Amino acid sequence: MEKLISDFSVGLFFWQSLVFVALILLLRKFAWKPILNAVNAREESIENALNSAEDAKKEMANLTASNERLLNEAREERDALMKEAREMKADIVAKAKEEAKVEGEKMIAGAKEAIEMERKAAIVELKNQVAALSIDIAEKIVKGNLAADDKQKALVNELVEEVNLN
Repeated sequence: MEKLISDFSVGLFFWQSLVFVALILLLRKFAWKPILNAVNAREESIENALNSAEDAKKEMANLTASNERLLNEAREERDALMKEAREMKADIVAKAKEEAKVEGEKMIAGAKEAIEMERKAAIVELKNQVAALSIDIAEKIVKGNLAADDKQKALVNELVEEVNLN
């Protein structure tokens, strides 16, 4: 029995070894290459994914740098536009002040001229009124003095003497 068990064990071992070798040969021929190909393909796809991720990371860094550069350029352009706008505002305000000053000076000159003309007209009018009043007063005085005949003769003689002297 022991021999039978021993022969059975040896036979079993032989057949198991033979099946094992046949299984390895079959696996090598039919399954090993596809499994290796699948593992290699998986490894390659992982490598590609890592490379793609690295490329994407580099691209993101480039885009971030590009965006930062564009943002800085936009800020610089905005600052330049704001400076230009401030300068334009200052120029417009200065021009408006200058125009207002010139216009004010013109108005003042016109007002002074009008005042001077009115003053001269008032002086002429005042002279005319004074002359008219003087004539009225002189007329009244002369009428009063010449009311009598002897006063008229004395005045005529006095005037004649003055004319002779001149």
